[in-house]
Amino acid sequence: MLGGLKGWKGNLLGALLGTVTPFCSCSSIPIFIGFTTAGLPLGVTFSFLISSPMVDIASIIMLMSFFGWKFAVAYVLLGLLLAVIGGTLIDKLHLENEIQDYIREMEEGLSQVETYTIKKRMAYGWGQVKEVASKVWLYVLIGVGIGALIHNWIPTSFIQSILGNNNPFGLIIATLIGVPIYADIFGVLPIAEALFSKGVPVGTLMAFMMSVTTLSLPSLIMLSRVVKPKLLGIFITICIVGILLIGFIFNSVAL
Repeated sequence: MLGGLKGWKGNLLGALLGTVTPFCSCSSIPIFIGFTTAGLPLGVTFSFLISSPMVDIASIIMLMSFFGWKFAVAYVLLGLLLAVIGGTLIDKLHLENEIQDYIREMEEGLSQVETYTIKKRMAYGWGQVKEVASKVWLYVLIGVGIGALIHNWIPTSFIQSILGNNNPFGLIIATLIGVPIYADIFGVLPIAEALFSKGVPVGTLMAFMMSVTTLSLPSLIMLSRVVKPKLLGIFITICIVGILLIGFIFNSVAL
């Protein structure tokens, strides 16, 4: 599906594919590697990498129940827009040489196709599960603990002083706070709901949710093993700037 498309059409399809697949940021990295070694355009792979953890069609119902249908629809559409624009920018910069060398070597060896039995696929898949789980379990516990802490212990006045409209840096702080937390869209919703109950603006909430799902520290560590520092820095910059713009627009429109 993705191999025959280039430019914004390929990026759009990559973003849409990310939307309908239920992957968190760390789960998206092996898929990203597979797309890269298969020779897909770099912009398409990054559109998928941005969209997959950030936007999940199944989460629309939960988003609507927490924040209303306007928030849910806008979150999905703006997440897709960020994924398409981000992939397009990376594609225009021609950063194919910024992929780690061993990934390109894997690409060169694709001419030898090996047939995997179901047993071998299951064994390989279980090995990947253990590897990913060993890297992220601590961040899952931290994310759950933060949600409980916000709900039960942190005063509303304190949250509003940091992330409320009265603090001009609240949006930036929310985006940066989200980076060390590991959670998918479903895991971050309870945290966002707790912040919303404390009076945090919807744009700031959106920035926080997008930051957690797309820029989690475990996924960035994994991605650093796949791409070189220049491409990693560009990816992080595009995501942060895009997330801040989306949060600013939301706070201004006040859906």
